[in-house]
Amino acid sequence: MDRPPPYFPQNSLSPADENRYKKFKVIVGAAAALGVLILIGIVVGGYYLVSWLLGY
Repeated sequence: MDRPPPYFPQNSLSPADENRYKKFKVIVGAAAALGVLILIGIVVGGYYLVSWLLGY
């Protein structure tokens, strides 16, 4: 079996989407903003929970 391996094309069959990186940046930015909002909500909720438990 001294044959070369089968040929696998290196490029995709459809052309690359020109807005792919822009969409990726928007999704990552939205996820980061959502994460920051969730973190702020946890901190504010924890503050109100502690103040409610201590009776302030």
